[in-house]
Amino acid sequence: MRLPLRDVVALAAGFVVPFATALVFQPFRSSVTHTNLALVFMVVVVAVSALGNRLAGAIAALSAAAWFDFFHTAPFQSFDISRRSDIETAVLLFVAGLIVSQLAARARILKRVALTDASHLERLHGTTRLARSSASSDEVVRRARRELIEVLDLSACRFEYGALLGHPPRLDPDGTVRVADWIWDLERQGWPEGEIELRAEVRGRYQGRFMITPAPGSVPPSLEARLVAADLVAQAATALDDDTRSGSGPV
Repeated sequence: MRLPLRDVVALAAGFVVPFATALVFQPFRSSVTHTNLALVFMVVVVAVSALGNRLAGAIAALSAAAWFDFFHTAPFQSFDISRRSDIETAVLLFVAGLIVSQLAARARILKRVALTDASHLERLHGTTRLARSSASSDEVVRRARRELIEVLDLSACRFEYGALLGHPPRLDPDGTVRVADWIWDLERQGWPEGEIELRAEVRGRYQGRFMITPAPGSVPPSLEARLVAADLVAQAATALDDDTRSGSGPV
């Protein structure tokens, strides 16, 4: 699996930055206490973890402990440690670095989730406001189509009015994907081939369907993103149904 550029940079930093830090402080090892130096290494581990992921943080913690031992404990330029206090410092640096790296990576994930949720909420609110305004159902459909492309990472999305034709894969309102009446394992198998339909239905009345084409090689969206997509389609279906009942819908 291809890693994002940010994670690749973080993994490289996990190896290189602790080594560079150890080299920078080597001329001052007689004046800088091991406690202060360990705190410097901890800052490095946190920075790498915040940039990348848990693996990058773990690599940074291991690298920090190793280069602290190599450059700053006797005998120097050796991975041997002669004093018990230095062994304890190296081990604590590694263990604490692992813990801190996990916490920093977790904080990054929570931040990303919060930003994603806020973005989804704004998309829903924007489409809902448009649907409740005097805008035509066509405008709501166009807005929903644009939002679906962003939420589901699609290469194309179009809307079909009229009756159902064929039996393409279907994304249901509960976020599941069905292929020939079988539930498709989206997380394990990825998107099914070809276009996928999202039916615009409201109050038991069918209004049309969005036909989506996932971007090639894209990672399947989370369940939350698929539920947001279903809500966007429901807003479009409601607008279409209102126009139909008022006699101003598409012919």
